[in-house]
Amino acid sequence: MNQQDYTTTIQSRASVRDTIEAIDRVGAWWTTSFQGAAQKPGDTFNVRFGETFVNFTIVEHTATRIVWHVTESRLPWLKDETEWTGTDVIWDVAVAGGETQVQMTHKGLVPQVECFENCKKGWNVYVGESLRKLLAEGQGSPDGKARSQT
Repeated sequence: MNQQDYTTTIQSRASVRDTIEAIDRVGAWWTTSFQGAAQKPGDTFNVRFGETFVNFTIVEHTATRIVWHVTESRLPWLKDETEWTGTDVIWDVAVAGGETQVQMTHKGLVPQVECFENCKKGWNVYVGESLRKLLAEGQGSPDGKARSQT
């Protein structure tokens, strides 16, 4: 795996199974503007943030790994509005040190691309805070709902 790809890791007391199920509930931690399904290979879904949208296909979904492939994207605030198209979001879930560890890698989101810094900040909020909150408290803070920090 290319070490330059954006990667973040969170810990949780939730079981591996519950963690995978929480990741699948994209609208509960990322954005309430979620359409589609994200539970098995072949499922497709879309997330929206105003004019910004990303379409995904689930290419792998096992008991410990999920891979989302970006089939289409429009990030109008970038010079290359389709910068995410062709990238993959990879979720690896395992037990480590008595807790469940979630490692999320956005393969293709590297420091050399325009979106890196802003997208890194976004993933840090949605994975590092909102998904972690969903796992710990049963409710995340997706875009479209008030968050404690903005």
